[in-house]
Amino acid sequence: MYKDKKILGIIPARSGSKGLKDKNIKPLLGEPLIKYTIDAAINSNMIDNIIVSTDSIKYANISKELGANVPFLREDYLSSDEAKTSDVIVDILEKVSENYDYFILLQPTSPLRNKKHIIEAIKLAVDSDCDSVVSVCESDHSPLIMNTLGEDLSLLNFIKSSNRRQDNEKFYRINGAIYISKVKHYKKTKDFYLKNSKAYIMDRRNSIDIDDILDFQIAEVIMKNK
Repeated sequence: MYKDKKILGIIPARSGSKGLKDKNIKPLLGEPLIKYTIDAAINSNMIDNIIVSTDSIKYANISKELGANVPFLREDYLSSDEAKTSDVIVDILEKVSENYDYFILLQPTSPLRNKKHIIEAIKLAVDSDCDSVVSVCESDHSPLIMNTLGEDLSLLNFIKSSNRRQDNEKFYRINGAIYISKVKHYKKTKDFYLKNSKAYIMDRRNSIDIDDILDFQIAEVIMKNK
């Protein structure tokens, strides 16, 4: 809780990862990946209830041992590759018996996001009274030097701008670490990106989002050399 605002933590942990088998519980420095997110949520002392949403009994048992709650297993239609995160969130919001002012979605694939980031993001959301907050980080490369390629591999008009504005502008990308919203707002819109939404800026080092084995190895190296 922060400033009398009751906050629900949601950690989505589907078991059917294709790119990296059992990604959410894969050992990272000897601990299941999901542990780093559960620990950060608990240690922030800002979240009233931490729920792991999973379709796996194995994942559920691990999450409970780590201190999270798993009041129910995710239904099959919410566990497929086509399932939308927005539907998973709304399903949880409708099933919990308590009333919450905000929820914070924390993906297990961001092990370098820590309690400090969670605290700062929640404070930004509540203090500014915005409808939602999403974490971002500075982009590695400017989108002005990116484009699609045709089958002929032609570079004609590949560069979108020739005035080198990319040397002066910063571009940001969603890093997948933190999503916060007012509960009532999200039930109505299912959208984090509206007029009264704000960005919480994280550094690139803590913004690793594990999707495949290369991301996993990068996170491992960074954490070993903290």
